[in-house]
Amino acid sequence: MGQVVPRTIQSGAKNTAGPAGQGNPRLKGALGEAANAAARTDTFLGARYRRIVKRRGHAKALIAVARSILVITWHLINDPDASYQELGADWHQRHLNPARKTRDLVRQLQALGHQVTLATVSA
Repeated sequence: MGQVVPRTIQSGAKNTAGPAGQGNPRLKGALGEAANAAARTDTFLGARYRRIVKRRGHAKALIAVARSILVITWHLINDPDASYQELGADWHQRHLNPARKTRDLVRQLQALGHQVTLATVSA
């Protein structure tokens, strides 16, 4: 498992992503185990894993979840009054912009050669 924080290489005005450094191997191992366990749950972190694994793959999705766990842990340690509140596995779905989703789906259907006309349905 690679380092949890990506490295940025700067040369003049150009920024590129570089290979991750080594980091603390014990921390990486513990975060990897926690991320692997969280990926199988019906929580916000599990939903995050499932969203990322579709387009990035298993390893990068685990790194993303491990980094999320690390950020959550840092905030809990840094602020004594902070408490963790689970957002829920459907957080992304609840905060989705319906107009954007409609536009994207129409574009996908048009790209497949379909003519799309929309009509609102009264409940």
